[in-house]
Amino acid sequence: MGTALVYHEDMTAARLLWDDPECEIECPERLTTALERLQQRGLEQRCLRLAAREASEAELGLVHSPEYVALLQGTQALGTRELQTLSGQYDAVYFHPSTFHCARLAAGAALQLVDAVLAGAVRNGLALVRPPGHHSQRAAANGFCVFNNVAIAAKHAQRQHGLHRILIVDWDVHHGQGIQHIFEDDPSVLYFSWHRYEHGRFWPYLRESDADAVGQGPGLGFTVNLPWNQVGMGNADYVAAFLHVLLPVAFEFNPELVLVSAGFDSAIGDPEGQMQATPECFAHLTQLLQVLAGGRVCAVLEGGYHLESLSQSVCMMVQALLGDPAPPLSGPMVPHGSALESIQSVRVAQAPHWVSLQQQGVAPVLSPSPRSPEGRPSPLLLPGGPEFKAAATQDVAALSSLLDQLRLNPTPPVRTAVALTAPDAALALPSDVLCEEGSAAQEETQAWARPHEALAQDRALTALGKVLYLLDRILDGQKRSNLTSECTGDSHVDTGQKKGHMGLFTWFGSYPLRLLFTPQVSSGVAVTPASAAAATLDVAIRCGLSHGAQRRNLWLNIGGKEAAALSMFHVSVPLPGTTGGFLSCVLALVLPLAYSFQPDLVLVALGPAHGLRDSQAALLAALLRGPAGGRVLALVDEESAPQLAVVLARVLHGEAAPGLGAFSMASPDDVQALMQLRGQLEPRWKMLQVASEAGGPGSG
Repeated sequence: MGTALVYHEDMTAARLLWDDPECEIECPERLTTALERLQQRGLEQRCLRLAAREASEAELGLVHSPEYVALLQGTQALGTRELQTLSGQYDAVYFHPSTFHCARLAAGAALQLVDAVLAGAVRNGLALVRPPGHHSQRAAANGFCVFNNVAIAAKHAQRQHGLHRILIVDWDVHHGQGIQHIFEDDPSVLYFSWHRYEHGRFWPYLRESDADAVGQGPGLGFTVNLPWNQVGMGNADYVAAFLHVLLPVAFEFNPELVLVSAGFDSAIGDPEGQMQATPECFAHLTQLLQVLAGGRVCAVLEGGYHLESLSQSVCMMVQALLGDPAPPLSGPMVPHGSALESIQSVRVAQAPHWVSLQQQGVAPVLSPSPRSPEGRPSPLLLPGGPEFKAAATQDVAALSSLLDQLRLNPTPPVRTAVALTAPDAALALPSDVLCEEGSAAQEETQAWARPHEALAQDRALTALGKVLYLLDRILDGQKRSNLTSECTGDSHVDTGQKKGHMGLFTWFGSYPLRLLFTPQVSSGVAVTPASAAAATLDVAIRCGLSHGAQRRNLWLNIGGKEAAALSMFHVSVPLPGTTGGFLSCVLALVLPLAYSFQPDLVLVALGPAHGLRDSQAALLAALLRGPAGGRVLALVDEESAPQLAVVLARVLHGEAAPGLGAFSMASPDDVQALMQLRGQLEPRWKMLQVASEAGGPGSG
């Protein structure tokens, strides 16, 4: 089960034959540059390469009218002047004698990818195509788009593979109105789009691009529009949109397939979007989507017109599809005030249709998107203004520096290491997961163990040596902070403040199981005796801090006796008893805290009475790969090993987490506990915020 890359060089044949500044950015170099970068970074070689085929007329007819298909077929025989005249009948479109062939290949590539994923030949993949498709409508080309590649693929998945729930995520900076119109009354397709909107002042200037356009008839609630009303949205804004809007709804929808309209004009440097999200953000977004639909994610290229930003963003997405760790996000994780307004307007508009939003305290009342007093974006962010031009100059310099770093420091292939007390369990691991036999030096291990009586026994000392060895490989060269996330039942103790530390530590029974994410090993799993669980965790934390990380820890205790923020760095919450409660806890509390904190290391301690099902523990570990760049150490109870160790090893290695089963609503007590904690923690941890009054850069 690998990653497919679908491409055909014939898709570079179509190009603009006359002068048109609006259309000249959609050029063949968009594909060739992206493919060259994939090759340079060794990513293409790691994929299953598939040559795109042409979509048949019957397949095109799943979405488009016969008359429209025939019209495009006729363009193959037209001269330049006739092509220009025909192009002028559509909005932002140009035709070339090769357009029909290219567009059939683009649609066929999406179909081929879906077939490969649903047949189990690959786990996921990217169709590197042009022309793009998400603006195309039943009988009209629009916005560089000829055939609606993703919509055709969705219809095909329904008809040929019998799927009943398909999620389409459109992160292009333009609204994919073509996809929306095709599925707006279809409850079997959930369409999510964020897009530059500016209160209707940005192309395609449609009222139905706003947050209160939620679908029609039986499709009410299955169209989710998130309008960006200012430019300059960045990593924090995009991740917040996923955590507070898309993922809660998507988990409740429970898709069988995820299709991504992967437009990278929403990335930094692009002249169309004028946004600030860096390429690595798209690795995080991809990784977050891979916890859905058993990891069956099919991405199809849409926009993206800054060639370097486009190619680097494509590389980041492919790395994530391959299972590589997402590099840590740069910059402060503080959403813009305008982004929070947009996110909240979507939550309010969608709350009548989704229990997952209602249980997070969103009042199910429809309201229009909030506007500034003048009904327009802030003047400081208006394109063309002197402040914007000055900021744009700085952005170009920052982008150039960032891309240089990405070229010089490509992420290596993922390696996972596991230290097991029962070697037979290694038989269930993927072949490229390392069953680690290494151990820290005996003197070093004994020095760390000396303060703990529980580590005096030989078995505990041997296990500790393996933990220290793996931890050293994970943190080699890292100099930031620690996030410790613990899921346990009845617990024990802690030691608290020591010089330079902010926050408390609380111990619960656990055994180490682990995987490593660094140059050669990326994440790790280790198993230790139950009697030494608390002491092992104590050593792991102190050892992590000794690697030069900032002297602070964020402690999350999922499974405490009551909901409490003992400090801004020590949070306890009872383990929710339902699927909906667990997901709300993870998406609305744990992940926002983790992304706000921006840790160097995530420690997940699973004690003898941690209370999580294996599927829940796996999902938690998979989602926590993002905030720390994949550096996750899972400490697992010996009684839970080897089965849980193997499950965690697989997800930390990049495989899809097992499904949680049917969605069930959170209990009133769980909802109240979550809301109470969020209210206490929002002032310090900005990714928890979903209302504009919380402020942030660019607010006001």
